[in-house]
Amino acid sequence: MRRVVITGMGAVTPLGKDVASTFEAMIQNECAIDKITHFDVSEYKVSLAAQVRDFDMSDYLSARDKKFNDRFTQFARIASYQAMKQANIHVDTINNQRMGVIIGSGIGGVGSIEQAKENLMNRGPTRISPYFIPMALINLAAGQVAIDHQAKGICSSVVTACAAGANAIGEAYLKIKHNEQDIMICGGSEAAITPLAIGGFMVMRALSESNDPNKASTPFDKNRSGFVMGEGAGVLVLEDLEHAQQRNATILGEIIGYGYSCDAHHITAPHESGEGAAQAMMHAMQDANISLDSIDYINAHGTSTPLNDKTEIKAIKHALKEHAYKPIISSTKSHIGHLLGASGAVESIVCLQALLQGEIPATIHVQQLDEKCDLNILVNQSVKKNIKIAMTNSLGFGGHNASLLFRKWE
Repeated sequence: MRRVVITGMGAVTPLGKDVASTFEAMIQNECAIDKITHFDVSEYKVSLAAQVRDFDMSDYLSARDKKFNDRFTQFARIASYQAMKQANIHVDTINNQRMGVIIGSGIGGVGSIEQAKENLMNRGPTRISPYFIPMALINLAAGQVAIDHQAKGICSSVVTACAAGANAIGEAYLKIKHNEQDIMICGGSEAAITPLAIGGFMVMRALSESNDPNKASTPFDKNRSGFVMGEGAGVLVLEDLEHAQQRNATILGEIIGYGYSCDAHHITAPHESGEGAAQAMMHAMQDANISLDSIDYINAHGTSTPLNDKTEIKAIKHALKEHAYKPIISSTKSHIGHLLGASGAVESIVCLQALLQGEIPATIHVQQLDEKCDLNILVNQSVKKNIKIAMTNSLGFGGHNASLLFRKWE
């Protein structure tokens, strides 16, 4: 089996327009949650989200690209450009038949779907944009990224709700590990701060209805009341170790384990035992061939919903057994909200930055920890710590569970 390393990272998030600015803002305990400005929320019970604001995309995309790509595709393309630039990969120096793309999303072009429906109802079917279908389809983010970088290997998408970004990275890792590809551009993207998406999550009572940005996304807090919607994208460039070394690439970290499972229990709620999430973590550790006491940091799924957070804590206890109290745990959704299908990708980048920088971002806005969330949760203040192995967990509607393990490159 081949070893898989990371040679590029890119991100567009509510906190920053790239990886460095996003992570620095997290370390400084900043929060991007604020009043929704994308649309009028006067009739909504939910008024807060974590939006990508004031971002000039013209450095990456033409006016035509911005007009005919859905926002989630725009984010994916920009994050991919950043990651490929850092990886310093040039198509004329590699075998692009062995470079692939897997980009996940939970909802995809929901904004374009809403706009097309509005055009249909108000102006008739002939006024639907001819670009509507490719703007709406989830796989078109991966397709556009492949076109941008002339990646002619596998081109696919993963649609596993909030686990999509993590699953996309995991599946890309397997493609390289099993010698099917040499390079993979992978991650997740989401742009679901729209009237329909916010309304849909609101009526199922998944979103926090707090009007206070400091009390809305509060993972592991006793009074947590639901998640806050975020948007953006995270993309990694994965590469076979020998391939990366042959071209003298800078190695940012190594992905050493991937685990996945399904609760097979409920379409929206995790199984209260945490068994499914625990299985994903245990499979990742088995894949990495590491001991239960090896993990230094866990970037938790930590959505701030009453059921998710306590269930994930149970899962960590089940997976790590007596070593569950060792790793530092935090949820960076307290900073940027829940990016749905992009969350696992952005949180993978957080893990890699923590390994590189020797700093761990905290779970902010915690006033009183839930007594059922009694592990080593880092609250309200980031910490400097030299760590070697980090895990990220992602749990999605439909019972999807995914865990990824990263190791510091030394």
